[in-house]
Amino acid sequence: MAYRESSRSKARKQAVRSEILRSAASLVAEGGFRNAGMAQVAERAGVATGTIYRYFKSRGVLFSEVFRIATEREVRQVKAALAEEGTAQDRLESALRVFAARALRGRIMAWALLAEPVDPQVDAERLFYRRAYAGLFEQALRQGIAEDEFPEQDAKLSSAAVVGAMAEALVGPLSPGSLDQPVEAIDQDKLITAIVRFCVNAVSHNGGEAYERASGTAALR
Repeated sequence: MAYRESSRSKARKQAVRSEILRSAASLVAEGGFRNAGMAQVAERAGVATGTIYRYFKSRGVLFSEVFRIATEREVRQVKAALAEEGTAQDRLESALRVFAARALRGRIMAWALLAEPVDPQVDAERLFYRRAYAGLFEQALRQGIAEDEFPEQDAKLSSAAVVGAMAEALVGPLSPGSLDQPVEAIDQDKLITAIVRFCVNAVSHNGGEAYERASGTAALR
């Protein structure tokens, strides 16, 4: 007779797997992926290091899943903000504000998700994550263009630029919110407002007119 795993055994294995993921995620939130070696994860999860490999065949596989779970949660928050009532610009501004506020509230995790050098498997997840954000912003821009809230533009390119600007301004080495700065030295409200204003202006009618004046294209019409 073939062995059939009991429901109790399945539940126990699922609990161990979930605890490994939770422990790995907490270590990443405290110090980034570099802070989360397999031995450290095992110690926090209360299992042997070898046990981790029974559930995740490599460090890259484990942290790809940690990354995916964390980023799906963040993308859901932005998606919810874009589904709120209001104009396309209101919704875009709300989503950008959620993005920025959550990143500054968890600066180490945001740095790990957006900028930390990582294993190739995790980096592949990061590309998917950035595309998900860009896709959401692109949809909001297209709606705004259709309703004449935003000027005609390459919505796909503009969305990619917004994601890049947000990431650099929030966790890049030149950001006032970078990990080099103590958290008490950061005026988070001021920083969030400045970042959101920059991104909204960049895709708005006012931003487009300012660009045309600066580049001289308006005079060529």
